[in-house]
Amino acid sequence: MTFVVTENCIKCKFTDCVDVCPVDCFHEGPNFLVIDPDECIDCTLCEPECPAEAIFSEDELPEGQEQFIELNAELSQIWPVITDVKEPEADAEDWNGKPDKIDLLER
Repeated sequence: MTFVVTENCIKCKFTDCVDVCPVDCFHEGPNFLVIDPDECIDCTLCEPECPAEAIFSEDELPEGQEQFIELNAELSQIWPVITDVKEPEADAEDWNGKPDKIDLLER
């Protein structure tokens, strides 16, 4: 089992989660973070750190978020690892909680 970053991270991309990850399994894209399922050790440290509440255990994904299992696996092979906390985008809080953001995902 692994943890998965879901839709609410899109355009929020808070990076509080990367600071607590002991195995550096987070990868950063233009407006989204993903978790490498092959690196994740299921430590649960990242989930409570996410201000957008966008990280879930693979077996506890909210309904409609299942596609993010594959998306995290795919994009973690392309995007670089992120290990340091960064300032969120100026409008990150404005996007937090907005539904239907999948079409805004930048690859």
